[in-house]
Amino acid sequence: MQRSPAALARLGLRHDEPIRFRRNNTGRWVVGKVVGIEPDGSILLRDPDGSARSLRAEVVEIRRPGSQGRLRWRVVSDVAVTWEQLEMFGTDPVAPTLFDE
Repeated sequence: MQRSPAALARLGLRHDEPIRFRRNNTGRWVVGKVVGIEPDGSILLRDPDGSARSLRAEVVEIRRPGSQGRLRWRVVSDVAVTWEQLEMFGTDPVAPTLFDE
């Protein structure tokens, strides 16, 4: 499991940041705290009872500023930085050019 700030930053998260989820994907939202990232990419969090849970980024939400600056809940997979995945292909991201030089 990765708990480093750099590993969390790749998904746009911070340690002990409030995060919400639904138990069994139904019912009311429950607010917990971010702990780390599991090797499979799921997010490790603690619920209000102190129990650890590992959930996919598509089913948890964090608070981020919206278009008008007001905090709102957003799905982690929408907030996550995707540039890190380019390293898997062994190439550096290059800005497209209009003319060959």
